[in-house]
Amino acid sequence: MKRIPLLFLILSALFVGCSDNDKFSSDASAILDFSIDSLAMDTVFTKTSTRTYDFWVYNKGNSGIRINEVRLTRPSQSGFRVNVDGNYVDSVAYDFEIRKGDSIRVFVELTAPITQRDTPQRIEDMLVFKLENGREQPLKLSAYSWKAIFIDEELIVDGDMTIDERQPIVVKKGIVVRKDATLTLSHAQLYFHDGAGIEVQGTIKADSCLFRGDRLDRMFSYLPYDRVSGQWKGIFIEQDSKDNVFQDCEIRSSYTGIACAQNASISLLRCAIHNCKGTGLELNESTASVDSCRISNTLGDCLNVIGSVVKINHSTLAQFYPFSAARGVALRFDAESNIVCDNTLVTGYEEDVIMGDGVDYYFENCILRTLDPGDSEEFVDVIWETPKSEIQGEKHFVTFDTDNLFYNFTIKEDSPAYQKEIGDLRIL
Repeated sequence: MKRIPLLFLILSALFVGCSDNDKFSSDASAILDFSIDSLAMDTVFTKTSTRTYDFWVYNKGNSGIRINEVRLTRPSQSGFRVNVDGNYVDSVAYDFEIRKGDSIRVFVELTAPITQRDTPQRIEDMLVFKLENGREQPLKLSAYSWKAIFIDEELIVDGDMTIDERQPIVVKKGIVVRKDATLTLSHAQLYFHDGAGIEVQGTIKADSCLFRGDRLDRMFSYLPYDRVSGQWKGIFIEQDSKDNVFQDCEIRSSYTGIACAQNASISLLRCAIHNCKGTGLELNESTASVDSCRISNTLGDCLNVIGSVVKINHSTLAQFYPFSAARGVALRFDAESNIVCDNTLVTGYEEDVIMGDGVDYYFENCILRTLDPGDSEEFVDVIWETPKSEIQGEKHFVTFDTDNLFYNFTIKEDSPAYQKEIGDLRIL
């Protein structure tokens, strides 16, 4: 007899609980809470889609809330696309419910509209939630649209060509410079799609150019894709390619920075090669001049010299690749190579970041993070950097943010490299 009232109480409690959860309020005080105050996307090239962003809409009240409609205020102009709880908002969507203590998820994408200006233009829209009680709760959506030139098919350069363009150029499938042709790039910003790169059978001359991947968004909130290596293929100087010149250029976040094949020649002046998933600069039975350059943070070697002749002056080779402890060294050369290295800083994480062979090399007025070989005519006025040196490794440089993978390899004034005019001394 005593079990009946107990069962009755349990069923009653369940019934009351269910009824309470099913209760919806149209009271004017009912409001939604959002996991973000506004949604700011990254810069995106015109006609290009962003990754999918998302946020949550919460009901923290004591009763359920009905949403009569969710709408974009200017959908045809802004290019935003919204999915609310599995339902696409073309321009408006109707009839959503959020029970008390529950939530729904909203997904947002953007295909950036065409703009008429060369600089990135801000675009905005409002996503408005209209509740059953008449209250409207808007959430701002924003991004920047950047007008770009798109090269959708492989660009074959079979005659002399000059590109002098201030608008960003998005290269989808790569560039090939045929033998006896010269590609001249001036002040160009080239953004390469995954797997795309440059193959030079003839000659390339680049002045004040940027070479990088085409992803402008972020892998994580703190990490732009541009700080992740391997975003595009790189630059390949093929066999017998002569008189290649890169001046005041930056090459970053590729797989290979620059690779030179047999009997090729290249000159690098005031250039930076950074954050490669392979080798920064690879010379294979070729000839090179490297002057006032920075080659940094590569999974392979920063500079790898095989059977080649290279003159290095006032440059910085910094091996601090963050994504793997199995990184290469800052400088590697074999017995068949001829190396002349002046006024150059070679440093990194490891105690020894130089792996050389043979006898045909000469270093003068350098800071080298390697083992002191003792008396040797091949090393003149060299400072041997060790982990015990007062300023060594990362302490030479202006910015070394390993949390956000942001680096500035400008040499600090209190570094012995700065005081002895060693390394790339430009302020960037």
